[in-house]
Amino acid sequence: MLFRNRELDRAFEFIQKTEFDLFCLQEVPEPFLKRLQTLPYQIAFRIDVERRIDGQTLRIFVATLSTYPILSHGEISFPEYHSRFPLRTELFIRLMPSRFFSQIHNRGAMYVDIKVSEQVVRVFNLHLMLANPQIRKEEFELALANQQKDQATIVCGDFNILEALHITPLNWLLGGTISDILRYRRERVDMERRFETHGLHNALQDTITHPLSYSQLDHILISPSFSVQNALVVRDRMGSDHRPIRVEVLDHI
Repeated sequence: MLFRNRELDRAFEFIQKTEFDLFCLQEVPEPFLKRLQTLPYQIAFRIDVERRIDGQTLRIFVATLSTYPILSHGEISFPEYHSRFPLRTELFIRLMPSRFFSQIHNRGAMYVDIKVSEQVVRVFNLHLMLANPQIRKEEFELALANQQKDQATIVCGDFNILEALHITPLNWLLGGTISDILRYRRERVDMERRFETHGLHNALQDTITHPLSYSQLDHILISPSFSVQNALVVRDRMGSDHRPIRVEVLDHI
């Protein structure tokens, strides 16, 4: 969504008019969450992050809309990493405008269990930290520790995997190593292996969902219980810095 999105009316209209079974959103501003709750869908949400900006705390959410019954949901809390960041990271965050980088707390993700064809599917909604590859790896594994063996799984979200040389200096500025800059494809290769380890397929592999970083930041991962019928990146960003993604699947449950 982008927490400072200036085209919220257009974004809301897009959601209203889109045909979907599941809709996962990250960086949802709190007033927009209240609008989402007026739609005729099941909804579950959790705080994505609390940002401290100009002396105020902004609560931003991850939210999952579903046309299927939501049987239950679970929250995933991410650790506070401030003590792990070097001085260069603290200085960088202080020097950058608060609309881009600010103090953050209470980060987390969520999953919902939905009922499809008399079976239960677990759907994760993640927003991994724009920090460095080590932290993103840890957060992904922390979230997927909630994956149930042999249960159909879908994982959606912004993974912030940086895979172009002009953008990977952020990996170093945000606590990583020099090799995280120079070996700029290493994180992608590592994460794709992790997807496979969890029995998940990246339905939009080798696409670009974030024009500035020239990277696939946004993902929909599916387990073998589903086959991909269509996968696309929507060109209109509707006020976000990310392009929406859509995947149509056929279930074999």
